[in-house]
This record gives sequence, structure tokens and C-alpha cells, in this order.
Amino acid sequence: MQSFSTADLCDTNDPGIDVAAPIFTDFGGRSSFGGEIATVRVRNDNVLVRAALEEPGGRRVLVIDGAGSLDCALLGDRLAAIAYAKGWAGIILNGCVRDTESLETIPLGVKALGAHPRKSEKHGSGVRGEPVSFAGVEFRQGDFVYADRDGIIVSDRSLL
Repeated sequence: MQSFSTADLCDTNDPGIDVAAPIFTDFGGRSSFGGEIATVRVRNDNVLVRAALEEPGGRRVLVIDGAGSLDCALLGDRLAAIAYAKGWAGIILNGCVRDTESLETIPLGVKALGAHPRKSEKHGSGVRGEPVSFAGVEFRQGDFVYADRDGIIVSDRSLL
């Protein structure tokens, strides 16, 4: 993906884009990432997250609506390593991560609400491919998301 700045993309495409509330922290080894959106909605259960990340990423961004739960982590270094190996550009998580020191060494964009040491449940509940809404933005599968240290923006078309 070519280099970009979300601030510049806002300047040249607003109106026409949505900007997520600034509630996320960078945890991955890349702070700037973007691509087509794939979605997962779960709560305290990361079986569907793993299933998505084990598929070829094609430089997409997995947007995970973890219902804003601060009860456990839905992503750790093992899943992030799988995501990187499978070609995902990044992950935006409305929930928590763990293994934060290791996550910093993986060249993958990861934004989440915070860190939590507890692992998630493994029941397989949730849905994939449906629109998810959090941080004041709706993320639809097939739309595009761009993230850097300035924030997260969403568009119904590629901006690069």
C-alpha cells in the first residue's frame, strides 16, 4: 500500500468519509495501515476471529466488534503472527489485545481499546461479514478503512 496520511485523506475527501472517535491505541508493529474491510462481531470469544485471520488476507483490514468488552483479550501475538503471515494489512478491535510487547514486533497494524491478560472463551459464537458499528462509525464489509497515528477513517471507496 502506498504511503498516506489520514489527515491528508480527510482534507481531500471530506465530506464523503467517516472519522472514528479517537478511542484506540496502537499495539502493532505498523502504525499506518489500510485496505478493504472484512468484519467480525463477537463478545469475549475469538474463534471466529481466528477463522477469519487464517484465511488469505489480501491486504484487507479485519474490523472486529468485540462489543467494547474489557473482560478479556480477543487478539494476542499468535493470532497477529497468523494474520501477518496470511497477508492481512491490519486489525481494528473494539475490545482488548494481549502480549503487547510481542505485538510491537509484528509488522501488522493493530488498534484496540486496551490490553488485558486474560484469554477469550472458545465457543464459536458471533457473526462474520455483517456491518458493525462502534466509535461513531459503521464499518461495512467491502468498504475501505485507513488508520494511522492521527486516527481511523472509513470510506465506501478506495481513497488511494
